[in-house]
Amino acid sequence: MTRLTACPDAETVAQRTAAHVARQLQSAREQRGVAHLALSGGTTPGRTYELLAASPDDLASVEVWFADERCVGPEDEESNYRLAVETLLAGGAVAPERVHRMVGELGPDEGARLYAEELVRALAADRVRLPVLDLILLGIGPDGHVASLFPGAATLDAGDDAVCLGVRDSPKPPPERITLSLAVLRAARECVLIATGAGKADALAAALGEPSRHVPASLLRRERLTVIADDAAAPAAPLR
Repeated sequence: MTRLTACPDAETVAQRTAAHVARQLQSAREQRGVAHLALSGGTTPGRTYELLAASPDDLASVEVWFADERCVGPEDEESNYRLAVETLLAGGAVAPERVHRMVGELGPDEGARLYAEELVRALAADRVRLPVLDLILLGIGPDGHVASLFPGAATLDAGDDAVCLGVRDSPKPPPERITLSLAVLRAARECVLIATGAGKADALAAALGEPSRHVPASLLRRERLTVIADDAAAPAAPLR
């Protein structure tokens, strides 16, 4: 069953999320010697990244990946990588060789192909199974999208062996993006979904309702999903 934590405000959401991520990374290091964390962009996660960066010991032996990226250069203001550099990575707690950037400037197809190969090399030892990330941090859009998986998109039907996908028709600019597949999100040991503000309330309620291609967040594996939301976004009805 999905675990939901409701917080009074966005700052408390960031604090709770940072503490939860730190605990899960520590658990992964204790069990496997390394922790694999995938980041998302957007306004909601940025404060969480700043709080994590303030405790560099929590980032020891962490490999940083990305859930999605816009097809722009790494210094572009739209870049999820740039957000990570300015927040989580600013203090140098994560060595550059442990940061795995989606190369968005190569375009959606080539960028997705190369990232899929890198993930498989690092996390699918037999080259058959899907790569399994320890933790994927996700925001949710007002339309219920996660990463760059949008409502009704063909990427939702990519299949159980898809790893990374190119997106050419994002309903949000820029239209070209790279995203982890739904299969990889579902294969992760845990996804943490964070939501703040009344503008996310309907999307989060739908995400915790019946699974639907019209609400990609609802397709995440509930038994591996943790939701941290402020009171404005948190659903009033019991979780399914």
